[in-house]
Amino acid sequence: MAQTPLRKPIWKRFNFQTILAFFAIYVIWGSTFLAIRTAVLLAPPWFCAGVRFFVAGTVLFVFALMRGMRWPSLREWRSLGIIGMLMFSMTYGALFWGEQYVPSGITSVLEATLPLMTVLLEVFVLRQQKFRWRVLLALTVGFCGVTMMVFKGGHSSFGGFGVFPCLVILGGSASWSLGAVLTRSLALPKSRLVTAGAEMMLGGGTLLMLSLASGELRPFPVIPPKAAFALVYLIVAGSLVGFTAFVWLLERMPASRVASHAFVNPIVAIALGYFVASEEITLRTLLGAALVVGSVVLTMRDTGSTVLKGRRDSGDPRGNRRSPAWSAFCQLLSKGNQPANSSHPR
Repeated sequence: MAQTPLRKPIWKRFNFQTILAFFAIYVIWGSTFLAIRTAVLLAPPWFCAGVRFFVAGTVLFVFALMRGMRWPSLREWRSLGIIGMLMFSMTYGALFWGEQYVPSGITSVLEATLPLMTVLLEVFVLRQQKFRWRVLLALTVGFCGVTMMVFKGGHSSFGGFGVFPCLVILGGSASWSLGAVLTRSLALPKSRLVTAGAEMMLGGGTLLMLSLASGELRPFPVIPPKAAFALVYLIVAGSLVGFTAFVWLLERMPASRVASHAFVNPIVAIALGYFVASEEITLRTLLGAALVVGSVVLTMRDTGSTVLKGRRDSGDPRGNRRSPAWSAFCQLLSKGNQPANSSHPR
């Protein structure tokens, strides 16, 4: 009778490279919210966002071509332009602008609503998923958490500028979610590097044009060293290193395990905001964040249950697909993070 081989203990399945890769998607991606906050308090927000993604996208795209990847077709360029506009220009234009007013820790929790936004679109707008009361309950809990953080005694908890910056950030999240849903029906290159590079490059270029049209570049801004360092960190660590680590992990780990960064990133961002930037943390903030993250877990366990059983994302060499809601969950951020096809560094 054949014996079933014993699974290796978890400490033997994690080597030093794996630990470094998880450090990148846990800590580095979590720290990008503070880096964005640092940059936009000292330099024009749309200029910073445009430089970050145009430079990072160009590097990835050229690197992919040097490795022999195929140049996108005209149809694929059109799709890349649509996704680049939705998931980079609109999402990060809103995020960078909003972080002038909203603390980085709060912003990270607002961005954690990305999968909730995607489910909202799929179930109630596009009707691509069946209605479930559990999903409605999870969405209600999540947005109650957002309300708890944003409002305090009937007024904005951020002072005299109201809730408008928070709504702008949430609007950017909705744009990202729409892009995540549309990705499934658009023709895109098979290579993650080509897709990521082109989308970032096009989205970053659009943000630079927006910066020029809005007057941010008249006169050309003087970037203080602190902002320049934050911008370099976002390009190199947040987009290039973080994305490389994410792809490397997806090729070796279940997507559900890699996606766990979405739970850790807000914790890292809130902690860094408190200890490094002296951002205020109240019990109300912690309770609101717990509600948001908890609702994401509930939503994904329901809408993404097939993925939790071990199915991979659509870009995995093994060819399995995941639900678009889980796609949003997996690519939270970036933080330097990725879209539904695992190519969207946040």
